[in-house]
Amino acid sequence: MKFSTREAVIRAIKNYTIHKGVDYRVYEREPMTFYAKCTQYGTSCDWLIRVSLIHMKYCQEIRRYNSSHTCTRVTISQDHSKLDSNTIAEAIKSLIEANPSIKLKSVIAEVQSKFIIP
Repeated sequence: MKFSTREAVIRAIKNYTIHKGVDYRVYEREPMTFYAKCTQYGTSCDWLIRVSLIHMKYCQEIRRYNSSHTCTRVTISQDHSKLDSNTIAEAIKSLIEANPSIKLKSVIAEVQSKFIIP
């Protein structure tokens, strides 16, 4: 899988882990690479991902990916460590751009449905 920017990579990984209800820890965050493992790596889960900048293709590409998470949380909640204000802002940006007078209640409902918050 290829991504146009490093930010797109990080956003995709965040969204994936939030929806799966799992978490990861970053082990390498250099200009050329992004390397992360599940917080349960080595005990109950072997998930990891390494993404590298490919100069010839002008993109970020997944170079190593170990399967899906085999660990899970019981529930997905609003206290996920990767569910930060930037992630929420990105999720509601298009709603607010399309309708600047949108009701707060509608924005909250969208965030809850997007991130499966009980």
